[in-house]
Amino acid sequence: MRQSCSFIRLLQRYGALGGSVTVQHGALLPEQRRPQQCACATGAMKVKVISILEDNYMYLVIDEQSKEAIAVDPAVPHRLLEIVKREGLSLKAVLTTHHHWDHARGNEALLKEVPGLRVYGGDDRIGGLTDKVSNAQELKFNSINVRCLFTPCHTSGHMCYFVWEDECTDAPAVFTGDTLFVGGCGRFFEGTAEQMYHNLTQVLGSLPQDTKVFCGHEYTIKNLKFAMLVEPENEKVKEMLSWARARDDDDKPTVPSTLMEEFEYNPFLRLSEEGVQKFTGKTDPIEVLRVLRREKDKFKKPKERVPPHAMLALEWGLLRP
Repeated sequence: MRQSCSFIRLLQRYGALGGSVTVQHGALLPEQRRPQQCACATGAMKVKVISILEDNYMYLVIDEQSKEAIAVDPAVPHRLLEIVKREGLSLKAVLTTHHHWDHARGNEALLKEVPGLRVYGGDDRIGGLTDKVSNAQELKFNSINVRCLFTPCHTSGHMCYFVWEDECTDAPAVFTGDTLFVGGCGRFFEGTAEQMYHNLTQVLGSLPQDTKVFCGHEYTIKNLKFAMLVEPENEKVKEMLSWARARDDDDKPTVPSTLMEEFEYNPFLRLSEEGVQKFTGKTDPIEVLRVLRREKDKFKKPKERVPPHAMLALEWGLLRP
């Protein structure tokens, strides 16, 4: 089964198959692959990580006592509803980080299927939006609390969501969409380096250091390869890259990380470090960030040895040499 999964990923990566595929008893079916899932428990609060599309994540935040759930960026609604039904959950709300289709396209379908559902977000361009939220606004769903954090830059209306549980000493969580990734940050599509600097250092950087980071995409390996270019002597980057590769080999997600960990290996949070400043040729942190993002936009991860599965695809005529 592991070989089948690896082979399918290679076909997707090298363009032999359009879109995703489902692995079912070793067969290839031309439809969306069934999402990988894992759960991270925090007291009565559990976060279910669901891999969708090519490299996206959507999430379910579950109150284990009430069996009520909140979805974050549910871009594949039928998959989400399958899980909700299977686990006996009641879906109460959707938190949308931004309006891009791979984060928000499921909202309208969910509104049709789930009576009374509320869709929260910070941008009028979000499909199905029922409740527009503002910075520092707090929402409550039984024992689960949500604080909305305005983080404009990737998009002008981007929101992150800081989530914690009543009377629980376990680590809180933050859903960062396309603002902060494991080992990286989002592109500045509708904003500036000044805005992203504020997002990373003042908004997210001020959260508790043990906060678990759940981001919008699985970009970790590419991000860490860039981090290695920036700080080739950083042992934390080397350790994390090795770990991320092992997770990828096992078809497991690399989320969540923690903010504390991100400050150890994520160059976009290490703007005052000597090695990062040397790489950029700048010392002002905003200029360091600006150069880092520009270089990351141009970065192509080094080619690795073509695995046996890709060679097999070549032999089958599915790939061009």
